[in-house]
Amino acid sequence: MKLKKYLYIILTIVIVGLLPGCKKVLVEQPYTVFTIEYLKTPAGIQNAVNALYSGMRFDYGPMGALLTMNNGTDELTSGDQGFNATSEAQLGDYSINSSNGHILTPWNRNFSNINLANAVIQFAPNADMPAAAKTTIIAEARYLRGLYYFLLVQQFGAVPLDFGSGELTFNQSAFQGFNRLPQADLFVKNYKTIIEDFTYASLNLPDARPTTAFKLSKAAALHMLAKAYIYKAYSSAKDATDFKNGWAAAKTLIDNPGRFGVSLLQNYADVHKEGNDYNAEILYSVERVPGDGVDNEVNNVSTEFTGKANMSNNFFNCNYQNNVAVPAGSGKFPIDRVIQYGRPLRQLCPNPYVYNIAFLDKTNDSRYDNTFRTVFLATNANSASVGINIGDTAYFLAPFDWYADSLTALGTKKYRIVAPREFYLPGNPAIALYPSIKKYDDNTRTNVNDCSGRPFVVAKFSEVYLLAAEAAIQDGRPGDALPLILTLRQRAAFRTGLTSTELTNRQALMAKKNIGTSRTPVWADLTTGDMTLDFIMEERTRELFGESIRWADLACRGLLVDRVKKYNALAGPKVQAFHALRPIPQSQLDAMNDPNKTQYQNPGY
Repeated sequence: MKLKKYLYIILTIVIVGLLPGCKKVLVEQPYTVFTIEYLKTPAGIQNAVNALYSGMRFDYGPMGALLTMNNGTDELTSGDQGFNATSEAQLGDYSINSSNGHILTPWNRNFSNINLANAVIQFAPNADMPAAAKTTIIAEARYLRGLYYFLLVQQFGAVPLDFGSGELTFNQSAFQGFNRLPQADLFVKNYKTIIEDFTYASLNLPDARPTTAFKLSKAAALHMLAKAYIYKAYSSAKDATDFKNGWAAAKTLIDNPGRFGVSLLQNYADVHKEGNDYNAEILYSVERVPGDGVDNEVNNVSTEFTGKANMSNNFFNCNYQNNVAVPAGSGKFPIDRVIQYGRPLRQLCPNPYVYNIAFLDKTNDSRYDNTFRTVFLATNANSASVGINIGDTAYFLAPFDWYADSLTALGTKKYRIVAPREFYLPGNPAIALYPSIKKYDDNTRTNVNDCSGRPFVVAKFSEVYLLAAEAAIQDGRPGDALPLILTLRQRAAFRTGLTSTELTNRQALMAKKNIGTSRTPVWADLTTGDMTLDFIMEERTRELFGESIRWADLACRGLLVDRVKKYNALAGPKVQAFHALRPIPQSQLDAMNDPNKTQYQNPGY
């Protein structure tokens, strides 16, 4: 969707209604100023919904969003550039304070879009437009409002429903208050709003999205409804039926793939394959247009990290560029910075838990190889004298220490073999290489430093299986969870080039667990007894690694402290229970007239 021309229209209208801490959000200069009356017209309402879609670009892809949703977890820690930068390091080691600029990304942006959604929901019923179109537009606005709120609640806990004109009412006047008290009651209302919005969307959106666009559908709404129920079930707002309701929403989608136009792809590699962004497993992505910086609302695709720039193709990359000599000590560096491997910004680096535990089985389970880049080819002739020419393997990041040692002992490989014990970790640089995510590859960019023009995945059908399985486990029905998990695991056995016999054998092993080692596996059947929350969290790593959901997954399930202490050497010593919420930004508190500002801040900050 081409949204640039609409954005300026809508933000000009709603900017006066933002909370005080959000007044500095708007940096663009509007071309034209419209009145509130425009918002009441069919064109104004449609443009407002377009702007709501566009506003999600602030939450999925830019620097602040990537760091707040991924760093400081069991999965990811700071790469060396993040480790050496103050504001990024605060997210990586939990020294975060209320002045950290990265938490402003969801805070400053989401409230203005919620206010805009309130306007659509308020004005659309009286607009002169066909009833069916009106129903769809309101359902889109309610899904997007629900998601904007859901993202805020995940990060900050209770957040205002009243911006100065009443709860869930469009506000067009400057407002100096901050309606966050009492927090416990407000938090319950927040989840009630989120659930009601996703429920409405699941009943009133089209069944399926278009095949070549990410317009919202019932499928996307059912996914997010299931997730909201499950997150709520772990919270102080919980009801006894939350897991049952999450199961029901997820199973409605799983049991009716034809109706909703969804399916699991045969090959996990195809789910995030560049050029295949609109496949049937992707329920909703935040849309961007490859190669079109203007339409993606990015002023400079090579220098912008914030705003709406999608930095996912660059933030997870290791320091492959002219960094590791081949052969060792030769001073010959075989790889230049290239579009193929992205800009090596080294902000987010996998913890050993990822490659040593979650992805212990790298043979039968294709998801490790389809998630990470572990082979880097030479892009210049610096090492040609030792037989490494352009296009030859320059670095191989071995799957296990013993595998690297065995390969090195052969003495037949000219390329650099890097053992997992040598992968970079903060404070222990070793070799500044580590497995880089390739889900976000974007070879359509003009320059290697450019941000991505690919859509950013928000909702996948595979996660619905995981949500349903988790709901069943927590509802005391692990037997209902096992076949859902096996469906995903046996899909993960597929690789191109396998014979039918090889695939059958690997699928059989994917129905088992390895209770031995990587070198000497011992296989035991997966049973209902294995269906625990810990197993689900590992399976979520294998299926969803790096997809900007892990921090919330841990925080909202009450797992952040235990798993970070266990698996993240940088963050473990500092993480505490209060870190399951971010601080309310200092700019918000400073803008308030109330002298007792501390009552609005989250505990611990």
